[in-house]
Amino acid sequence: MRAKRVVFSSHLARCHAIGAPIRSLLEGAPVRAFVLSLLVAPLALATVPALAQNAPSASQIIDSLKPHGNLTAGGTRGIRLVAPGQSAAQPVAMSQVPARMPAGMSGGAHMAHRASVATGGSAGAPSVNLTVDFATGSAELTPQARQTLDQLGKALSSQDLGKYRFRIEGHTDTVGSAQANLSLSQQRAQAVAAYLESTYGIAPSRLQPIGMGEQGLLVPTPPQTPDARNRRVEVINLGT
Repeated sequence: MRAKRVVFSSHLARCHAIGAPIRSLLEGAPVRAFVLSLLVAPLALATVPALAQNAPSASQIIDSLKPHGNLTAGGTRGIRLVAPGQSAAQPVAMSQVPARMPAGMSGGAHMAHRASVATGGSAGAPSVNLTVDFATGSAELTPQARQTLDQLGKALSSQDLGKYRFRIEGHTDTVGSAQANLSLSQQRAQAVAAYLESTYGIAPSRLQPIGMGEQGLLVPTPPQTPDARNRRVEVINLGT
């Protein structure tokens, strides 16, 4: 019986001697970092398609903006086709648009501003409405916005669309004053135009940034209602 206990103790000693270096190796910082990377990598990769799928591809935008484009409405997230001659900046009826007048704007000027909402791309030219989201009260381009504009920039600088001009309309939701929203929407439109010009070399003469404020809401809402769908920039093909 004593002999068996000695043999068993000897086996335990050998296992401990062999396992100590392995245990030390597994407890080392490089191994811990490697194991952590294996756990984190799948989570990081899972977020890539989520970001990518929000932005239409350059080829899809080209197909939409070219004459006789074959992309159907609703076929791509973030794109809404506007029929030639239709009001490109009129997603809702004018009676549904809040009639708040920006401070300092006369009645005649206000009516002219509202009328500008109802006039869209030139008749006979294909038009597309591309939505770019902004945070409330900000004209800074988010990574998601840049991702969308990168595809737009590639499309507008392509041979297929190089001869066309585009109006960039900045829009806000109804949070804040009408005057502040009008100013913010102009800043957003200019931010998009500046990005396309500086990053993709698009001539300023091809881009017409304009602020629309909270007029022409994509989704009609009461005043002081935050809605990300209304915080956007519409890019409209004006033709040649």
